[in-house]
Amino acid sequence: MTTTPSKTLETFPNPQPERDYTIRMTIPEFTCLCPKTGQPDFATIVIEYVPGALCVELKALKLYMWAFRNQGAFHEAVTNEILNDIVAAIAPNFMRIRAEFNVRGGIYTTVIVEHKNPGWQAPQLVNLP
Repeated sequence: MTTTPSKTLETFPNPQPERDYTIRMTIPEFTCLCPKTGQPDFATIVIEYVPGALCVELKALKLYMWAFRNQGAFHEAVTNEILNDIVAAIAPNFMRIRAEFNVRGGIYTTVIVEHKNPGWQAPQLVNLP
């Protein structure tokens, strides 16, 4: 294979740092392992963030997500780990990660975690007629 899983998150400068805007990425093929049984867990991960000075590079994010494939992790722990790692790499103004796990033992689990830069104020919502 020409690529391998990697926990390294590459970044690039935000092309519009003076503007608040949202980047949304949907990762429908996330997998990790159940720490109790070793069986695979499947999830759709949705990452939404308002960048600060940096953005996360998509190929690096794909390889980062791939690195969880053989890792045993509880849903709550892996979702928080992803948030912590991306926040450490890019220091976004705001980030929300929604992990929607497929059924396990008859239960669907969704974990939502957020980070907000203490000095950042969200722009006022505009309601159009």
